[in-house]
Amino acid sequence: MANLLTHSWFIAILAAILIGAVLSAVHHAEVIAHKTGEPFGTLVLSISVTIIEVSLIIAMMLSGHEGSEFIARDAVFATVMIVVNGVIGICIFMGGFQHHEMSFRNEGTNSALAVLTALATFILVMPIVTVSTPGPDFTKSQLAFAGIASFVLYIAFLFFQTVSHRDYYLPKVEGQVGNQHAHAEKPSNLKTTASCALLLISLVTVVGLAELLSPVIESGVKAAGAPKTIVGIAIALLVLMPEGYAAVRAARANRLQSSLNLALGSALASIGLTIPTVAAIAIYFNLPLSLGISNLNVTLMYLSFFIGALTLAIGRTTMLQGVVHLIIFFEYLFLSLVP
Repeated sequence: MANLLTHSWFIAILAAILIGAVLSAVHHAEVIAHKTGEPFGTLVLSISVTIIEVSLIIAMMLSGHEGSEFIARDAVFATVMIVVNGVIGICIFMGGFQHHEMSFRNEGTNSALAVLTALATFILVMPIVTVSTPGPDFTKSQLAFAGIASFVLYIAFLFFQTVSHRDYYLPKVEGQVGNQHAHAEKPSNLKTTASCALLLISLVTVVGLAELLSPVIESGVKAAGAPKTIVGIAIALLVLMPEGYAAVRAARANRLQSSLNLALGSALASIGLTIPTVAAIAIYFNLPLSLGISNLNVTLMYLSFFIGALTLAIGRTTMLQGVVHLIIFFEYLFLSLVP
């Protein structure tokens, strides 16, 4: 197998299978999501995508290659930036272009953004201001506490989203009038059961291929002379691409509420589930883990949260707001290559 990984044709085949497995996982998660309904549906998809992200990150961390301690940081930060600016930006832009103005429940989206801001600060900013260790690192006790705090906050959000204030995340009735996608027939129990089994198979396939291809991804970035942060961005783009497509498709069908549930839910799961898992692995195997981001990225992140709060404040969006988010996203991509 190691010899085959030196052949471009074999790597291309594995990469195609990996992308196919990711798309398959998301498709079957969407079938389950359609059966369970909102907001449980977007939760199934977000958790499935997070499992894929965790498998890629842990595979690269366990490889022990140079810079592996930064993979989790780069992937999680990239997920936040891609979601808040890229996915939400293109959803608002495409939806605004087609429908002029779209509405959603700002009670739920504002709550999700508040939790995301707190999680991102705990994990990505606190390490650069703590003084127990030099550099952008946590001590083991700080890392354990941050992981537990992130998980508890995420669970609290899930309770808020699915139990106590579920209606905050349901589409406005007037936004669904005449929308054939909003009332499509739910899949049968047999189809849902089959999708559950195929989802599990797809996720196992992704985990296995991620472990095989992680050294190849790192070598490719190094050979291209690109910054190591590009590896984290590549991971985030890979796992968010199909979910982003689902969000854009919902926005074009005038279902912005579903788009925002998908986008913000994936970002929250990325920190609330990925970081506790990665932290536990790092502590158990005594692996180095650096989570603090640079001052440049801190500026970009809080600019994104500030603009995001303004965008989600009134429950209505236009194409201009999408343009603002997309420009910030392209600024992030450019400065990742030319810091």
